[in-house]
Formats: sequence, C-alpha cells, structure tokens
Amino acid sequence: MAKTVVIKIGSNVLTQEDGTPDHNRMASLVDQMVYLKEIGHHVVLVTSGAVAFGRKALPLNPKTDSITKKQVWASIGQIELIRSYKNLFLEKGHTIAQLMVTKEDFRDRVHYLNMKNCLDGLLKNQVIPVINENDAVAVTELMFTDNDELAGLVAAMIDANSLVLLTNVDGIFKGHPSDPSAELITKVGRQVPDLSQYITSGKSSFGRGGMLTKMTMAKKSADLGIEVLIANGKREDVLRSFAHGTLECTYFEPGKTRHNQKKWIAHSENYSKGEVVVNEGAKKALGSQKITSLLPVGIVTVKGDFLKGDIIRIVDEAGSILGLGKAEYGAGSATEKIGQPHQRPLVHYDYLYLYDLN
Repeated sequence: MAKTVVIKIGSNVLTQEDGTPDHNRMASLVDQMVYLKEIGHHVVLVTSGAVAFGRKALPLNPKTDSITKKQVWASIGQIELIRSYKNLFLEKGHTIAQLMVTKEDFRDRVHYLNMKNCLDGLLKNQVIPVINENDAVAVTELMFTDNDELAGLVAAMIDANSLVLLTNVDGIFKGHPSDPSAELITKVGRQVPDLSQYITSGKSSFGRGGMLTKMTMAKKSADLGIEVLIANGKREDVLRSFAHGTLECTYFEPGKTRHNQKKWIAHSENYSKGEVVVNEGAKKALGSQKITSLLPVGIVTVKGDFLKGDIIRIVDEAGSILGLGKAEYGAGSATEKIGQPHQRPLVHYDYLYLYDLN
C-alpha cells in the first residue's frame, strides 16, 4: 500500500571517515528513494550534511568563532549538497524542491499551514521535497535540537505514515553499538520502558544530536500515530529493506493517529506562553479514556500572560508536565474562573495534546 515516508539522512551517513562527502553513498540512497517513489510511495527527504560539505570546501581562520564558522560552512555547503541531490535525482528522471526552514516557521499556526500546503502541493505533483534547517540564520534558541526534531515535525505536519531516521548504527542497542555483544532493540512497543539507560551520550563528528534525541523524537512521533524506524544508512539497500519489511533496525510501534491540529500542538512546547497547574481530580480525568476538555474547576494556578490562541503547558501539582493545549481565552479570564464549576473549557479537547499519563 502506498505510504508517505519521511526519510532523514544524518551527516555521518553522507560523509566518509575522513570527513569528505560520500558521493557514492548519496547516489545509492537517491537510487533507493527513487525506488520507493516508483512503487507508489510519496517521499520527503530531510537531510543533514551542509556544514560537513562546507567544512571540507573551505578551511576557515582558526580564530573565527564557532557560530560564524557554522553559518559560513552551512551557506557554502548547502549549495553543493542540494546540487548533488538535484543532479542525482534528475539522472533518474525526478524533480526535487528545496525548503530551508527554521524553528520559527513552525511557531505560527497560519505559517505552519502555509508550509503544509506547499509540501502537499509538491507531493501531489510528484516533486520530492528536500528539507534542511537554515543553519546560516538559525542560531542558539532558533535552532532545532537537530534534524531528527525537524524530521519529526515534518512527518507530523504532512500526516506521514513512516519516519525513517538514518544514522551510522543499526538502531538502539543494550550497550555500546561498537560492542559485539550489545543487543539491538528491534521493537519498542506502546508501553515503552525507559531506554535512556542504554544510550551513550556521544554525538557525531558532524551532526549536532545523538541517539537520545532520536529516541525522544521517535517516541513522540510514534505517539502521534507515525511508525518510526532508526536504521543504519550505511547499510546497502537500507531503504529497499524498509520497503520489503526486512530492515534490521529499531522499530517504534505507532499509536492511534492524531488529528493534525493535535500534531502541531504536540510539537509546540518550546512556543508555549503560559502554564496552568491542575489538581489531582483534573489529572485523573485527563488521563482517563473519556474525551475530556480542561475545565477551570480543575485548575489550581495560572501562570504567564497568555492570550486566546496561545499554546499553554498543563502540569500537575508536583510540576510534571501532562500535556499542551491551545487556550480558548486569556490568562486574566482563566485566573478569574479558577476552581469554578460550569465554566467554558480553558482548553477544548480538540486542541488538547496529552502525554501518556499511564
């Protein structure tokens, strides 16, 4: 059956051990993405590699500060990266489009929907979107954790069926991946244990993230109804194996598909403008199987100066975050209604995203 597949390729997949671009690997992956398209799938590519490509293209003065280095290398490397993809896909008869984004592009719901509309239009016209963070302008708080976070946001935005995160190991191991005795965790079910105990804190030479960020994004995406696979992009025919269901990887079982509005809210914690603390009764109601909105009667405290339409955090009295929601009215009105029954919901169920409270 045809799927919409978001494929994220990490920097270490696209570079050789000496840090130079691995054009053969890139060509192989392009060939496999074309295969996915030719068997009927929609393909969206989220790619790292611009900084690594730029680093090799132009050595910089050692006194240049780290942020400027990254901006310069990203600016230079992005040209080579996208040109390589364009030529490789054109050789196979396929057109690509480039989208450069920052975290700001996901903050506003209208802007978010405009970007979704663009991606939907590209896919309907058989164009392959190639997406990367605009590292030349995205610095500090404007940066994604890494392109795994970006890939998760894109997958949620376009209601993707699958998210494939390609790195340079086969997935999450019980132990260090380089240890021959380490066991690959092949499936992560809905009642997921804490896997962080198995994950080392090391980051790649060229990338910004690590396996912990991949796991965090994978769990969130799976919770939104998207199957996620963390796999080794350096393995031959990795994407063909994915298509045939034979891929050796860590697979995250998807939950129930969420409405797109909730998918946007799920990724909006960094944009929240306020916080409400709820009592134990409200916490239990929100965690039940019933469709429940957040009512003022269950609210203990209102924090922040949020307005109608802003994203707010919902926390319990111990300070644990329960979820996120879009406020139906501002902080002033919410404060006046604290603890009162028979009031309009502060967050309607349709605009409420809850973490797994069980």
